[in-house]
Amino acid sequence: MPHLPALRTLLPHTTIWDAAELATRDPGFDARNFGASALVRPRDTAEVAALVKFCAEHGISLVPQGGRTGLTGAAATVAGQVICDLGAMNRVEEIDPFARTAIVQAGATLGALQEAAGQHGLDPGIDLAARGSATVGGMVSTNAGGILAFRNGTMRHRVLGLEAVLPDGSVFSDLTCVLKTSAGYDLKHLFIGAEGTLGIVTRVVVRLDPLAGASAAALVGVPDAASAQRIVRHFLGSTAARLSAAEILWRRFADAMQRALNYTPGQLPLDAPCLLVLGLGADSVEAAQSLLEEGLADIWEEAGIIDGLVAASQAQAELIWRLREETEQIERMHHLPPSFDVSVPGGALDEYVTRIEAGLKAIDASYAPYVFGHLADGNLHISINTDGPVSHERHEAIEDVLYAGLTQAGGSFSAEHGVGLEKREAYERHADPVKQALARAVKAMIDPGNMMNPGKVVAL
Repeated sequence: MPHLPALRTLLPHTTIWDAAELATRDPGFDARNFGASALVRPRDTAEVAALVKFCAEHGISLVPQGGRTGLTGAAATVAGQVICDLGAMNRVEEIDPFARTAIVQAGATLGALQEAAGQHGLDPGIDLAARGSATVGGMVSTNAGGILAFRNGTMRHRVLGLEAVLPDGSVFSDLTCVLKTSAGYDLKHLFIGAEGTLGIVTRVVVRLDPLAGASAAALVGVPDAASAQRIVRHFLGSTAARLSAAEILWRRFADAMQRALNYTPGQLPLDAPCLLVLGLGADSVEAAQSLLEEGLADIWEEAGIIDGLVAASQAQAELIWRLREETEQIERMHHLPPSFDVSVPGGALDEYVTRIEAGLKAIDASYAPYVFGHLADGNLHISINTDGPVSHERHEAIEDVLYAGLTQAGGSFSAEHGVGLEKREAYERHADPVKQALARAVKAMIDPGNMMNPGKVVAL
């Protein structure tokens, strides 16, 4: 890359890798992440701003990257581009235990924030399986959800303020640390879910919640999602219990995970059409276990529960959670099969799953999808049982089955993984045309040179 010497002179103390160095490094979840000609790892906002201004002056497109755990190609790069790696900006700068806020650099992992907040009896109120590698900046940029979204909202609801470097190198600073502010346009929301296409998020103010003293887990076999929803409503209506997780696994997914994880037959109650993983918080593990046992007993007949197990130990709870969280087993089993992430409104889950199973079989009689997800907010994850990627035409046909009617019903074709590259064509086919036009207008106004993560989410 001809501009590398000048870039190294501009940022003499900053880590900079060329394409040869990138080729020796792990690109994360997507092999395309390290297709760029260079990677720059700024140490602070000033260095990010200097990098952005340099790229703007030289017509170089810039792609921000965090933990590289994204699933839609939002961090993918090509030759000629520069990566802005936020990994060196990884500090939890401040925690205010009274105001229950944290000021966090964008490269800090969710796990690091959870640990720092936990020392004050607090929690960021959001959790996901990639907590050890997913960064706060990346989660803001994709509006991440996770297992607590039904109670605490997505990342959009956890962010009080943020700082971002704009495409001209200027710094948008709105590090608001209070909940109440009615001072004109709340512009921070432009950057939440924008996947780095409008600017690079550098620092974030995150709301914190009191940390539950202890938790317990249960695995419950039910005939369908409607039965599982009755159980969830029961626990949500309890004043004594604090439901912290409600994850649903359809049988085909659960069976595949049991085989992949080498669970012995009968080790967990898995013989049901659907499985519900429940998490409950309380003052002690014993109290949480008792509340789970009592709550399930109260709703057992009404919900048509087939079988159930309240974890008697941390080891048993981990066995239950591995079924839900080690989803990369499916990726390995089928060598990166097509996967999808949708939000389905309220009581339509069973109908939706039945419809897509029939629609997929109409495309290919061998298709039998793996379905699992976040029951309480209707977010389902779907993987197709193919051995590797499919053709563009076949992928589009699968999308049309999975996404048909979702937007009109109030759902979404992308629940928490973002749009990136993988879902951009689906976005153009299924998102509201007026919304798309407005998004393009915002992109053109803030980034007229199309230098910030070009080709992702919207195309100019």
